[in-house]
Amino acid sequence: MKHLRIVLTLLMTILIATMAVATFVEQRHGASYAATHVYHTSWFFALWALMALGGMAAIWRMRLWRRLGVMLLHAALLLILAGAAASWLTSSEGTLHLRKGQPADCYTIKDSQLSAPLPFQQMTLQGFSVVCYPGTEAPQDFQSQVTYITADRQHHEATISMNHILEVEGYRFYQTSFDPDRQGSVLTVNYDPWGTPISYGGYVLLALSMVWLLIDRRETFGRLLRSPLLRHGATLMLLIVCSMSVHARSVPTITAERANRLAEMPVVYNDRIAPLNTLARDFLLKLYGRTSYKGLTAEQVLYGWMQRPETWSDEPMLLVKDSKLRQQLGIDGKYARLADLFDNTGQYRLQQLIASAGETKAVRELDEKVGIILMLTEGELLRPASGVAINQHRLVAEICYNRIPFVSLLFITNLTLGILAFCLLLIPAFRFRHCLWQTVCLLGGLSWLVLVAGYALRWYISGRIPLGNGFETMLFLALALQTVGVMFHRRLSIIVPFSLLLSGFTLLIAHLSEMNPQITSLMPVLQSPLLTIHVSLVMMAYALLAFTMMSGIVALIVHHRGHTGHEELLTVLSQLMLYPAVFLLAGGIFLGAVWANVSWGKYWSWDPKEVWALITLLVYAVPLHRTTFLAPHRPVAYHLYMLIAFFSVLMTYFGVNYFLGGMHSYA
Repeated sequence: MKHLRIVLTLLMTILIATMAVATFVEQRHGASYAATHVYHTSWFFALWALMALGGMAAIWRMRLWRRLGVMLLHAALLLILAGAAASWLTSSEGTLHLRKGQPADCYTIKDSQLSAPLPFQQMTLQGFSVVCYPGTEAPQDFQSQVTYITADRQHHEATISMNHILEVEGYRFYQTSFDPDRQGSVLTVNYDPWGTPISYGGYVLLALSMVWLLIDRRETFGRLLRSPLLRHGATLMLLIVCSMSVHARSVPTITAERANRLAEMPVVYNDRIAPLNTLARDFLLKLYGRTSYKGLTAEQVLYGWMQRPETWSDEPMLLVKDSKLRQQLGIDGKYARLADLFDNTGQYRLQQLIASAGETKAVRELDEKVGIILMLTEGELLRPASGVAINQHRLVAEICYNRIPFVSLLFITNLTLGILAFCLLLIPAFRFRHCLWQTVCLLGGLSWLVLVAGYALRWYISGRIPLGNGFETMLFLALALQTVGVMFHRRLSIIVPFSLLLSGFTLLIAHLSEMNPQITSLMPVLQSPLLTIHVSLVMMAYALLAFTMMSGIVALIVHHRGHTGHEELLTVLSQLMLYPAVFLLAGGIFLGAVWANVSWGKYWSWDPKEVWALITLLVYAVPLHRTTFLAPHRPVAYHLYMLIAFFSVLMTYFGVNYFLGGMHSYA
C-alpha cells in the first residue's frame, strides 16, 4: 500500500500542476491552443485514466466495499470520469447557420470545414427576435422560431432561446448567436448520446452518496460531531494570550427640496429602469469617490453639471489616485478640476499623455470620468423612462438601499465585534465577560439580520437573486459566513469571532475593491435557477474553507507558543468544516456543469474558472484521504497544509477574475 500511496500522490501532484500551468498557457496563447496541446491530448486523458485505475486499486486494497456510502461516492466519481471519456470519444459538436426562409439539411463540424447531415430532412428559420427588458434596449432573451421536417415527413414548429433548447433524436440545438441584420441565426449542434447520460448518472449518485456520508453516524463526519474535544472549545483562545470638517463654497445647482423630489424620477440607466438617485449616486461616486460633495446631494451635483457645466468645471472633484499622474498634470491634492485637463489652447492633456507615454490604467480611469461628464452635458447619460409600466415601490426601495450604507456599516461593525469576541475568549475570567459575550452575540445577530435585510432588499430591487457579479457574490459569501456563526455559536463559541471577522473582511473587500456595486440586468444565459444554486453552493463551500484557513492560523499560533496539545481541538473543528465544504464544492461544480450543458450544450469547457475550481476540489480532497495519499497526519502539518490550500480558493475567485479571465470572469 505504501508504494501505491506514493504513486497516487505523484499522479495527483502532476495532475494539479498540469491543469494549473494550462490555465496560464491559455491566458497567454488562447483557449484553442490550451485545448489542442493539453486538455484534448491523449497523454492528458491517460493521466486521468491512471488516476482512476489507481483509485480503484486503493478501493480494492482498503476493502472500501464494506463502507457502502464511501464506495458509492467513489463509484460516482468513476462514473463521471467514464462519462467524460465517452463524451471525448463519441460526441460531435458543430454550428448550424440559418437564414430566414432558407432550408438547411446539414451543419458544420467544429474546428473543421466538414459538414454532417442533420437527423431530419431539413430545418428552416421562420423568424428571429430579440426580447428586451421593458423600457430599455438591453436584451432579455434571443429567440429563433424554426420549423423542421422529420424522416416521417411530419412538420414541427419550435422556438429555441437561451436556456430553452430543442432536442431531436439525440441532437440538441442551442441558441448561440445571430446575424447583424437579424435575418439569420446561429445554433450550436451537440450530439452526445453516451457521455451526457453517464455523467448525469454519476452526478445523481454523487449527490446521494454525499448526503449519506454526512448523516451516517458511523462515518468520519458523524464521529467528528460527537468528539468530546468540541466541548472544550471555549477555553482554547486563553492559550493564545498566554502566548501573545469641510467648509463648502457656493456652487450653482438646484435646491435640496427639488433634488429630493427628483430622486424618484424613473430613468433608463444601465439598461434598466432605475430612480434618478441611482444614476446620480453612481455619477458622483465615479467622479469624486463619495456620495456627497461639499454638503450637496448627488442629485444636486448631477443637475449642477447639467445646468452650469462651465462653473462646475472649476470644481476640484475628479479623484486622481495615481500620484505620478497628478504630478504630470500639476495637480495639488487628490482631486483635479475638469479645466485642469485642457491646456490654454483647448487641447485635451490626457490625449497628449497617451501619445507620449502610452495609455495607463490611471489615464484610462480619469479619461472615463471626463467621458461621463461629456455624456451628461450632451444629454446622452440622463434618459427619462417613458411608455413603460413603472413599479414605484421598487424605485423607493432602491433609493432606500442607496441611502443606507449597508456594506460599510456592517464591515466596521463585524470587524469590531469580531475583535471584541476574540478578546473575551482570551480573558475568560473577566468579571463582566458573560454579559459582554451575550451582548456581542446579540449585536452579531442584529448585524446578521441587517445583512439579510440588505441582501433581500437588493434581491427585490433587481428582481433576481443577487449573484450576478463580483460584488454580489462577495455579499453572499459574507452572508454565508455569518449564517454559519449564527447557527453554531452556542455549540462552538470560537465560531463567533471567526464568522464575524471573516464576514467583516469579506464585506471590506466588497467595499474597497474595484468591483462596481451596480444593480444591472443579467445576460440572458445567466437567467437560470441552476446557475443560482450552483453559485450558492460554491460560495458556501468557500465560506467553510475560510473557516479551515482561520483554524489553521490559530493552531499555528498556539503551536508556536509551545501549547502543543491543543492543536487537536482545532483539527477536529477544521475537519468538521472540511467535509461539508468539499461536498458543497463538488455539488456546486457538477450542478454548474448541468447548467452549462443546458445553456450552451457543453457541460465542461476547461474554462480557467472551471479548472481552478476542480483544482481546489482536488487540493482539499487530499486531507480527506490520509490513508490513500501522503497527506499530512500531524495537527501542525495538517493546519499548515490547510493554510496553503486556501490560496487555491483565492486563485479560483480573484486570480481568474482579475488575471486569467475567461467566460466566468467578473472583472
